[in-house]
Amino acid sequence: MPNPFMQVGWEELARYVCGAFALYLVLEGMLPFINPAAAQRLMLRLSRMSTSQLRWGGLVSIAVGVGLLWVARNG
Repeated sequence: MPNPFMQVGWEELARYVCGAFALYLVLEGMLPFINPAAAQRLMLRLSRMSTSQLRWGGLVSIAVGVGLLWVARNG
């Protein structure tokens, strides 16, 4: 089975990365736009978390994101 990543050119890869980053910015900006008070409370709670809790949260977020991306790409 050929590797699908090897068939993507650098320009197309750059478009995908830029598109993904743009979608991230849209999603990230929705909470502060819709409910700024909730966004402030969330940021306050995050600032009080320990670094190990933040690292685990980041790891879980990465794992879920990779899993969703795999499902989206492979059905």
